[in-house]
Amino acid sequence: MKTASCVMRSAQRVRLSIVALLIAHCALRVFANPASPVANEDAFLMDVLWNRYRALLPKDDIKVGIALGGGGARGLAHIGVLKAFDEEDVPVRAIAGTSVGALIGSLYAAGITTSQMEQMTQEIGWSSLTNYSRLSLFRLVVTQQQLSTKNMETYLRKYIGDTNFNELKIPFACVSTDMQTGERVVFRDGSVALAARASATIPGLFEPVEFRHRYLVDGGLVSNIPTDLVVLLGADIVVAVDVTTVLEHFQPKSIMSVLNQAIYIQSERLAQEELGRANVIIRPRMGDIMMTDLSRSDESINAGILAARQAVPEIKRLILDKRFEHLRINQKVRS
Repeated sequence: MKTASCVMRSAQRVRLSIVALLIAHCALRVFANPASPVANEDAFLMDVLWNRYRALLPKDDIKVGIALGGGGARGLAHIGVLKAFDEEDVPVRAIAGTSVGALIGSLYAAGITTSQMEQMTQEIGWSSLTNYSRLSLFRLVVTQQQLSTKNMETYLRKYIGDTNFNELKIPFACVSTDMQTGERVVFRDGSVALAARASATIPGLFEPVEFRHRYLVDGGLVSNIPTDLVVLLGADIVVAVDVTTVLEHFQPKSIMSVLNQAIYIQSERLAQEELGRANVIIRPRMGDIMMTDLSRSDESINAGILAARQAVPEIKRLILDKRFEHLRINQKVRS
């Protein structure tokens, strides 16, 4: 009897806490005033509400999914976005990526921390991801022998091994393009390293990745910010991260930057549709950082951190809205 009584008291405390959360949530929605000079009070109430919510309910209660877009070296901002989410305890439970978004997304989904990724950016160069060199470019021009991204797959395997999609810590999908049919190819099984490599292989400069009788190249041609995949992976809230270059900032510094830019001009209209599915859009401000500027990784990561921190309050608000919507529905069903 004593045990049953303890359980009942515990359940009652949880119910009272949830009621308190509901009241606080309603107060936040009714009285919050973004234009108020006392905005810090709203932020404080949000923090209290958020901390109580995270303490009371399971981590996977409301799932946040993130779509990481392509954009070459500018995509290193994704590391900053994920780092800010970790710091703010935003529960990322689904990831979809294209091109560099597939590379960063695959690492994070496999359990590589953002601190580890930051360290990786200090040693990375195009030569560690491809066989890009003056000699290989000369061969491309003279003999039309394309470069290879095999090094990219090897580099990923160095950190995540021969991991398959079903072994990842977070559900993940990435996108590539079939050069023969123009179809979008979605990877959800098999080798993660191979899939991410195929998603990030720039056509024309690098030879396509052969996979199951297909010739695959950069997914940015057909789906640069795959928000629909995040939904299919079970996300309740969809966050899109757009790292493409502002067109007027583009400078034709190299063959790679020109080809990259051509891909994202091609996919711009589709990207607008994809962004329309997102609840929150994050656009890190990276100014004149180009798609080939791996040497400016620190700037890109910091831009991602700043942009994500600005978006976090809205994401938390959406999570709380979803949670209390579920509570109200459950309450109606019970009554």
